[in-house]
Amino acid sequence: MKTHRSPLPPAPGSPSPGPALPGGARAGRTAPRLLAACVAAGTLLATAACSGDQGAPAARETAAPARQAQNSPSPSPSATLTEKSAREALITEADIEEQWQKSQAPPHSWRDSLLLGEVDAAQFVTGRSDAKECQRLVDALYDDTLLGETSGPSALAGFQQGEQRLLYQVGAYDSTDLEKSMKWLASLPETCDTFTVTGEGGGRRSVEVVEASLPKVGEARQGLSVRVKGDSDGQPVTLNLDIAAVRMGTDAFTVTNGGLDGADAPTTKNAVQQGAHRLQEVQAGRTPAPTPSTIE
Repeated sequence: MKTHRSPLPPAPGSPSPGPALPGGARAGRTAPRLLAACVAAGTLLATAACSGDQGAPAARETAAPARQAQNSPSPSPSATLTEKSAREALITEADIEEQWQKSQAPPHSWRDSLLLGEVDAAQFVTGRSDAKECQRLVDALYDDTLLGETSGPSALAGFQQGEQRLLYQVGAYDSTDLEKSMKWLASLPETCDTFTVTGEGGGRRSVEVVEASLPKVGEARQGLSVRVKGDSDGQPVTLNLDIAAVRMGTDAFTVTNGGLDGADAPTTKNAVQQGAHRLQEVQAGRTPAPTPSTIE
């Protein structure tokens, strides 16, 4: 039951030092002196050695920034999500592995019997405001609208494995609405840690909501674990769902994974990692590879 809680200038008439080169060399003076020294040595080998000694530091100095660029944060999205790129951002069976098959609709044996109903507002000591937020969660799980309605292109892909179902959705959102939805999801483990749903699907169902960890991808993310206990087809059952929402600019994606056989955390992780990678690719104006990339 819910119970709330400056260096000096050159001398006049002196030659210009020329532009700086990597390693401290100057294009106008240092390079001719090095070449003269090499010619005086009288061998081609010496010339090569002089040139090589001068070039090596520069190569080392330019290599480091290149490595740093690979590890730097991803740039802000520049490409606007389109219907085509939204579909390209969808994950595939290969991204989540196991024996998943495409299927848009969830198993009705537990969807209608466990995710339809009204939140028992009388259970909330502080009034109906928190009950309203919990009702929003139940409705969003049934309607698959965890982040609300998109304001631009969107796409979804559903997968099923026995009594388990995984739904991946990606779309463009109004920035203000998206920020509010992410904050709402983050508040649920506190506001809706435990509550009861009654009617519609039949019987009383207890619901528990706890926070869940996600891979560190995107600009903001929120993971939840939802457990619903009740009856389905006259039998006592427990529905376990992993929920993930990731914001990347004004685009975002959600993952809902689970069923009566439980929710497989590695599958959720794979979906989040690969989904973030694919969305980042289309935001950069690239087409994601047809097979998943290795992401650590």
